[in-house]
Amino acid sequence: MLLIRNAKLYTMEGPGYIEGGDVLIRDGKIAAVGTNLPSGGAKEIDARGAYVTPGFVDAHSHIGMWGDGEHDEDGDGNEATDPVTPQLRALDAVNPVDPCFAEACRAGVTSVATGPGSANVLGGQFLAMKTCGASLQEMLIKEPLAMKAAFGENPKAVYGSGGKRPATRMATAAVLREALYEAREYMEKRASKDADKHPAFSLKNEALAMVLRRELPLKMHAHRADDILTAIRLAKEFGLRASIEHCTEGYLIADELRKAGLGVILGPLITDRSKPELKNLTMKAPAILHRAGVKFALMTDHGVIPEQYLPVEAGLCVREGLPEMEALRAITINAAEVLGLEAQLGSLAPGKDADVALFDGHPLETRTHASLVIVGGNIAYERA
Repeated sequence: MLLIRNAKLYTMEGPGYIEGGDVLIRDGKIAAVGTNLPSGGAKEIDARGAYVTPGFVDAHSHIGMWGDGEHDEDGDGNEATDPVTPQLRALDAVNPVDPCFAEACRAGVTSVATGPGSANVLGGQFLAMKTCGASLQEMLIKEPLAMKAAFGENPKAVYGSGGKRPATRMATAAVLREALYEAREYMEKRASKDADKHPAFSLKNEALAMVLRRELPLKMHAHRADDILTAIRLAKEFGLRASIEHCTEGYLIADELRKAGLGVILGPLITDRSKPELKNLTMKAPAILHRAGVKFALMTDHGVIPEQYLPVEAGLCVREGLPEMEALRAITINAAEVLGLEAQLGSLAPGKDADVALFDGHPLETRTHASLVIVGGNIAYERA
């Protein structure tokens, strides 16, 4: 058992903050949160006024899918041979000993969603994992976590340049719609009582059936406002659980975004306008969305922003008008909620995973270091 005492405690539950707060950890879980908790024989850590938060959660990255420092342009994140590959699994590509995981952990980022890139209209299945562990199996939180879809420039650039579909935004929407209708028909035929009428087993359609049954949310890559609206229409048409990923121009249609009620994972914001659909990129977007009543998480899109700079991104959003507590929510409880993992991650509450970070200054200040990081109740990093 561990007992963290006397912290500036950001619980992210209720009001979200306790001055001089304590956290009791038992068997890898949060056992109690409050003030003046009895130790019950636990090893005590006197935080001495340090800032303590839940481990940060990145709701969208590609960590472990491309070899960091290996100059591998293609990596293992895009199977650019077919625009529809829902059967692919990040589990079969992620490298758990990529040094970026350790760097993330040392910054207090303890959980990440990672998976395929956006070359394909349907790219495959994301997973959620911890950034510390002895093996990939030990690091896994949930697999599969979500299905990746992409709109806009990327699928067009990959396939249209070779004279294949999709070469337009119209074709991208059509390819996705066709795949979903085909999977629905497959499901109906497989459910028939007449086994002779069952179609041949299809791994593609089995993967998409999880999306149609709402077992997996669809992570819908969309930067431009028109792509976001197309994604919203398709999610409504098929009754899907879905989130808008990147959402660069979402602030331009904030009311539509709020009415849609889908998850929003915003970013990466610390990047250049490297392609036309990023021309309206602004660090002011989080504050605008917050004022419009749109709940969102932040992402690094690692390796666009290295994973360890997730809290730096959140801090820069505060500089541009986002309230401090909302910035923290965007990398803790909001991120957990949009991934469907809020019962396990994102706040300091009894029963949740004991993923906790102690900081020597405010966690969103660029000069701050994580001094102690606990993952699953075990000390994963301690700064000398």
